Amino acid sequence: MNFELTREQTMIKKMVREFAEEVIQPEAIQIDQEAKFPKHIFKQMGELGLMGIPFPEKYGGSGGDTISYAIAAEEIARVCASTGLSYAANVSLGASPIYYFGTEEQKETYLVPMASGKTLGAFGLTEPNAGSDAGGTRTTATLDGDEYVINGEKCFITNASFAQTIIVTAVTGKDKHGKNIISAMIVPTNREGLTITSHYDKMGVRGSDTAEVVLDHVRVPKDYLLGDPQKGFKQFLYTLDGGRISIAALGVGIAQAALDKALAYAKERTQFGQSISKFQAIQFKLADMAMEVELARQMVYKAAWLKDQNKPFTKEAAFAKLFATETAVRSANQAIQIHGGYGYMREYEVERYLRDAKLLEIGEGTSEIQRLVIARQLGC
Repeated sequence: MNFELTREQTMIKKMVREFAEEVIQPEAIQIDQEAKFPKHIFKQMGELGLMGIPFPEKYGGSGGDTISYAIAAEEIARVCASTGLSYAANVSLGASPIYYFGTEEQKETYLVPMASGKTLGAFGLTEPNAGSDAGGTRTTATLDGDEYVINGEKCFITNASFAQTIIVTAVTGKDKHGKNIISAMIVPTNREGLTITSHYDKMGVRGSDTAEVVLDHVRVPKDYLLGDPQKGFKQFLYTLDGGRISIAALGVGIAQAALDKALAYAKERTQFGQSISKFQAIQFKLADMAMEVELARQMVYKAAWLKDQNKPFTKEAAFAKLFATETAVRSANQAIQIHGGYGYMREYEVERYLRDAKLLEIGEGTSEIQRLVIARQLGC
């Protein structure tokens, strides 16, 4: 086994880290405080080719692999999880389903501008009464001549206010067993009857747009259907498996940032005549943080590698998402503890890491759902 990054992966890591530290880092505190989506940063990310890392060049991408994309997500989240979350949502949830399941025409129309950073995308799955139970989707899409008429409501949708297209899941009929057939539709955000509002006042990842989407008799041509209409549910489960790798990578980024801050502070802070990094109690905290960060990173890389090799990766993606996100929460919490009273103050940033990390245990499948996925993969 070769645990070294390739030359291309190493270059991407260096490029994204430099961009994150020079461009995003100086604005990270302000992005959080003002809860403002940084459109200008995403424009620059598009120009650098970051928005299309895992997509082929013919679709406006960079021709990279999933590991490279995970590395980019980690490096961005290490300085600003808000920017990292919106980045991951655009690539994994907005663009990827079109790449996986779209027609060539759909890819040309919607994937190319997203992968090249000209537009943003969103994924409308969650509803007020359908969170972990995505099978309980109530949004409907009824075929009327050559058009689908969509009615329903989506909530907690990342990027929706700034997206040009939203992929919406909707019930399109019943199967032979009487169960709902859930399909995916490409819905341009300029369609009549589509209302997007962003009124959430969030605990963390405040600079990542989160919106409510209401669809009131929204009409789209029937060729806006994405993939196989009978396999919409399986399609978005596959999409979520890939998305969980990127959420795990965000967790690694936050955890690494917490470790970096805690280690630097422990070396500078003196008590009882020596730096607190000399005390075994602090050393053990730092050692555990370093160990968990590295384990989480390797889990992310393995899941990403399996995906790139077209091997089954559902269980490994759940492993990575569960462990990395819970590691992020633990690491951020320990970083605050090591900082003491200063850790509770916004200017030291570690309190933001904890607020941001908490969402990762909830979004794209809660920790409880990840454990359920793992148990089912074990044959339970």
